[in-house]
Order: sequence, then structure tokens, then C-alpha cells
Amino acid sequence: MNAVRWAAITAFAVGSLGAAEMRVDLRVDVPLVLVNANVTNGLGIPVQGLTQNDFHILENGVEQRITHFALEDAPIAIAIVFDSSDSMRRKLATARKALAELLRESNPDDDFSLIVFNRKARLVVPFTHETGEIEGGLGEVRAEGRTALFDGIHLALVQMKQSGYTRKAIVILSDGGDNQSRYTEREIRAAIWESDVQIYAIGIFDLTASHLPREEEQGPEVLTRVAEETGGQHFPVKNLGELPEICKIIGRQLRNQYVLGYVTSNPERDGKFRRVQVKVADKGMRVHARPGYYSPVN
Repeated sequence: MNAVRWAAITAFAVGSLGAAEMRVDLRVDVPLVLVNANVTNGLGIPVQGLTQNDFHILENGVEQRITHFALEDAPIAIAIVFDSSDSMRRKLATARKALAELLRESNPDDDFSLIVFNRKARLVVPFTHETGEIEGGLGEVRAEGRTALFDGIHLALVQMKQSGYTRKAIVILSDGGDNQSRYTEREIRAAIWESDVQIYAIGIFDLTASHLPREEEQGPEVLTRVAEETGGQHFPVKNLGELPEICKIIGRQLRNQYVLGYVTSNPERDGKFRRVQVKVADKGMRVHARPGYYSPVN
């Protein structure tokens, strides 16, 4: 699960971390909130071996009692959103090789889809277990045209509705801001809040260039906002040689997620935003989790 949820959707029976988990779909009449969290060290490497006692959860500043805990490696649906605008021309070969690292880190039961965007977004490969189809689709990509980033994200969100998996993620690889989309950033962020998807963004920016267009100057901030609001992460790339390792790190993070559940101390169904903070005692570690949720309305 990639977002905070209301109502007890899943129960977990866990013998110990690393052991197989028994997962049971369950409906009960209590306001259980489930949170996916990635914990990384200073190098961005996932931290394994944490226990329930290592975590604290606060909702609107009030500490909550954790009642459910598991280390999740269930199959996941991943939509790759790939920038094929003209400015990506010299970066295509390296970007393809980098995404191959992400595919190698995957679970054999994972589903992948490929969405490519330049002046418009298009679905190249629908969800499949066959990673070779994704690599084949990437091999046919040619760089041209402008950058419809938000349209690409929107198409990925629509495509996610076709997946039967509970865990869902979008991986964006782009080198600039949006200058072509029909959808606005505001509309995309609203759609993200309504979805159950984590977003990881890889930004390949030419920050040394002078007189960049305004949308390209804003590109890093846009990708950071979009990713962090889902509990994901934005990885700005300083040089193309970093791309394969970044894709490998994203793959590992998706394989090592903690699921924390608590019965909220505020049972009101008022439709208000509840800010959620997940903390660990070790200040050298960083927690990536969606920053909150909207409670339902009666």
C-alpha cells in the first residue's frame, strides 16, 4: 500500500522481519490508517532490520499507537514515464541502460508499463510481467518535440486503474519542466492526492546553462513536489553516469517498504486533512512517507 488509508483493509500476521507474511483482506468497522514508509541512510540505501519499536507515528502532532507492522515485498505495479522530448536526444542511450537496472531489481511477479511523452503522451507497453517488452519499447524511442510531462503523469495515473495490484508506483525520467501539457500542475497534484500511488522522479537537468526557459528552471521543484507528496522521492542527476545507480536504488526501495498501521485517535469523519509524520529514533536515517491524508466525510 502506497498511501494512508481509512478503514481496516488488510491484516498482517508476521513471525519476524524477513519471514514470510500472511496477508488477509479484511473489513472491520474501525478507522485503521495504513502507511507505507521507506527508511534510508545518508547514502539513500534502504535500511532493513527495523522493528515496530523503532518507529513513531504522529497524526496532527499527536502520537499514535502502532497496531500493525510488516516489511512489505509484495508484487507491485510500476508505470515508467519516459521523457522523449528533443532535449533528451543525447541522453537516451544512457537512460535506457539505467532503466534496465530498475527492471533487474524487480520481483518476477511485478507488472510494468511504459508511457513515453514528448509533445503528447502515449502508452507504448501496457502492464506486463515481461520486462523484455519494456526494454524493447524503450529501444524504439526517438527524441523529438516539446515536453508534455503532466500529460505523461496523468496517463500513468489512468493506466494504474487497470492494475489489480495494491502496491503501485510511477517512475518518471525527465530532463526538464513542462511546456506542452493540456493538464496543469494543480490538476495533476489533485489527481495524485486521490490516487494510491508512490512517485519516484529522476531529473536530468542542465543547471549550468544560462537563460533557461522558465518551465525548465522550475523543473526540479515541480518533480520534488510531485514525488514527495506521495511518499516517494526526487533524485536530481548531476551527471549521466549516476543514472544506473539511482535506478538500482529506486528498485531496492520499492523492494524494502515498511507498512505501519494505527487506529487513529481522532475518529471524526470531517473531510479534513490529517498530517502524518513517521519517525525513527536514529537521526542519521530518513523516512519517506506520504505526509498525510484526508479523512472521509459521513
